[in-house]
Amino acid sequence: MIDINPFISAKKKLDIAAEVIDLKPNTLEYLKKVERSLIVSMPVVMDDGSLEIFEGYRVHHSTLRGPAKGGLRYSPDVTLDEIKALAFLMTFKTSLLELPLGGSKGGICVDRKKLSQDELRKLTRRYTSEILSMIGPDIDILAPDMNTGEREMAWIMDTYSMNKGRSIPGVVTGKPIEIGGTVGRTDAPGTGMYYILQSLCERQNISLTSSKVAIQGFGKVGSVVAQILSDVGCKIIAITDSEGGIHSDKGLNINKLISWKQQGKSLKDYEENNVESITNEELFRTKCDILIPAATENQIFSGNADEIDCNIILEGANSPTTSQADTILNEKGILIIPDILANAGGLCVSYFEYIQDIHSYFWNLERVNSEMRRILLRAFESVVNLSSEKDITYRTAAYAIGGERLARAHELRGLFP
Repeated sequence: MIDINPFISAKKKLDIAAEVIDLKPNTLEYLKKVERSLIVSMPVVMDDGSLEIFEGYRVHHSTLRGPAKGGLRYSPDVTLDEIKALAFLMTFKTSLLELPLGGSKGGICVDRKKLSQDELRKLTRRYTSEILSMIGPDIDILAPDMNTGEREMAWIMDTYSMNKGRSIPGVVTGKPIEIGGTVGRTDAPGTGMYYILQSLCERQNISLTSSKVAIQGFGKVGSVVAQILSDVGCKIIAITDSEGGIHSDKGLNINKLISWKQQGKSLKDYEENNVESITNEELFRTKCDILIPAATENQIFSGNADEIDCNIILEGANSPTTSQADTILNEKGILIIPDILANAGGLCVSYFEYIQDIHSYFWNLERVNSEMRRILLRAFESVVNLSSEKDITYRTAAYAIGGERLARAHELRGLFP
């Protein structure tokens, strides 16, 4: 894979959408900038007594429509431009769903697999302390992202609350239910993807239950959508994780694979009759009906887009497809359900958790999923309608809708001073 600046790639998507909605040049320039970025250094005394200094980031792209909202990821490949791009993406995602929020993102450059739990706890709490002035229920609400989860969110909530002198669960979402989390949050991205895919198939008269599916990424998103699609009758023929994966034309047993991964094993080491090992590169050459990139950004690029052989791409990861690849895939007639719509279920239920925390009144799973489905399908319908009306891609339509709402907010608020 070639090295692609993710922030530049993200802004190109807005440039394309801006032509559709005739976005004013000043507004376009404003939306291409981030409101604020913070780079922090975090010294941590390791278990062996040595000192390691890690670098972290927190970026607010926009708070035009409400407090910022965005995840926190731990990865040795994290860069400031990546975090800017993801914050940018969150702004348009919240706007597309008509949620009263803006967009943010955070990251720490670290291989969390090399840290003990105590080292991880120290790092997470120090990061929280360093960004204390940038976060809060009415400023910026954090959430889990790559390599973070309930445990890290609990540590962040506690660190923030200790500094404020009272319990403030609304500073994070995706935390344990026992301390203000919500039911349905963990499975929300995958569940939301299913709702949208199901609606698309109904509109296109496609038989979802007879579809063959290939999935890159078998973590919090990929495993859930794989389970749901398998349960409704889809044949999951290929899955990979960061180290590689497996393929079978007869279909894979998802329940067995989830159990295998829960034991800390890699998919490439799984053995069963009629199952063969494949690489991530080979996964993108696998002929299928539906391809789901649910790993990380820039996985589909100009170097492999022409080899992709599917009818639908359902983006479970953030920014898995570059602008150059978009052009190639569109020319091939592949229908792409963009990330800011496809994987927005997690954001949607995070918002539900946030408002439940504020009101100290919690919902049951039926209400959470029902409200998520309503909001996602409302956004999907608006994307489909604009796409049809303007003869544009779903991605361009999604950015155009989000951009138009942001432009209106910018116009109404004006500039200070």
